[in-house]
Amino acid sequence: MPVHVKIIISKNMDREIPKQERNRKRNIRIIKASVYSVGIIILISIMISAFRNKIYKKDLTLSTAETGSLEISYSASGKVVPAFEEIINSPIDSRIVEVYKKSGDSVDAGTPLLKLDLQSTETDYRKMLDEEQMKKCQLEQLEINNRTALSDIAMNIKISEMKVNRMKVELRNEKYLDSLGSGTTDKVRKAELDYNTGVLQLEQLRQQYENEKQVKDADLKVKELDYNIYVKSLAEMKRTLDEARILSPHRAILTYINNQIGARVSKGSKIAIVSDLRHFKVDCEIADTYGNHVKVGGKAIIRSGSSKLEGIISNVTPLSQNGVIDFTVQLKDNNNKILRSGLKTDVYVMSAIKDNVLRIGNDSYYMGAGNYNLFVLENGKKLVRRNVELGESNFEYVEVTGGLKKGDQVVISDMSDYKNKNEITIK
Repeated sequence: MPVHVKIIISKNMDREIPKQERNRKRNIRIIKASVYSVGIIILISIMISAFRNKIYKKDLTLSTAETGSLEISYSASGKVVPAFEEIINSPIDSRIVEVYKKSGDSVDAGTPLLKLDLQSTETDYRKMLDEEQMKKCQLEQLEINNRTALSDIAMNIKISEMKVNRMKVELRNEKYLDSLGSGTTDKVRKAELDYNTGVLQLEQLRQQYENEKQVKDADLKVKELDYNIYVKSLAEMKRTLDEARILSPHRAILTYINNQIGARVSKGSKIAIVSDLRHFKVDCEIADTYGNHVKVGGKAIIRSGSSKLEGIISNVTPLSQNGVIDFTVQLKDNNNKILRSGLKTDVYVMSAIKDNVLRIGNDSYYMGAGNYNLFVLENGKKLVRRNVELGESNFEYVEVTGGLKKGDQVVISDMSDYKNKNEITIK
């Protein structure tokens, strides 16, 4: 009997379950899992919805609507750059012989930076010095020759004057003898002809002297001009030679130097850059639609994080490029510890001032004048969405032109997670 029972159990366990039964059980499992999943999702949604209908006050940034003055500003972008940055170019075609400094070194005015091969340039300069001496001697020689030639003509004039005076006396004597009957008419005529001829010759010499003097003065001026031009060329050569001894023009930081010894450098190529990294300015750009508000001498505020610095617009590029106008701001505190070269900043160009306007704090919510849906605190217990009309702004405040009254508290922090809510409970 026991054996028979075991056989029956074995037969029951080996019996195949029908396919329809298996499908039914599987579908039941799937339905149960789906129900559970939907229930969990609904529960989570209810919890999220309930959570989003409430918010902690400590997580909000509130601004109270108040009346006050509003100095209107226009936003721009800026980049901090050294107060001065000078590029040192090679004044000649040469090659680098020695390098004395490396990038990042502090240098004083006159500090040698590198040495160029100046042998051929110095040879040309010495040759020009010799030519300058030769031209100077030629100029002195011309001056002596001119004085000698004019002196000879002046001496001939004096001799001619003496001859004319003698002829004048002889003419007077002949006329006197002729009046006494002792002379003859022919002698008088001859003496008169000699006198007149002498006068003309004297006049000719005097005219020759004036002409020669003008010609020689003109020749001398040409020679002096040629000499002066050459002296200037020599001075330019000397300046080029001095510049070829590459020195730092200011006390600054060496931010770049060509340190490849033996490298060829062409005239005008960049070989070093010195920058004042202790003092800074801000290069800015603003949309050209606001260009008429950017003027030299105007006030600007530079903001980086929570820090702000005042400055004055020192330069404005008159032409618009790619829809923007470039300008420069000189900072009052140009060595502030927050400044560093390349730092990106927000820039606010200050314009007109409005008095007694209703205003709220400025933040990321403000994108320009227009209508906004802002949450306003009511009874200290809930936030209610309200349509608010905003006007002009500066970096601290925004003008309220409608939708709020003095004393209203407005949320100015990010509320994008509640954009579909009209009311939120304060916890």
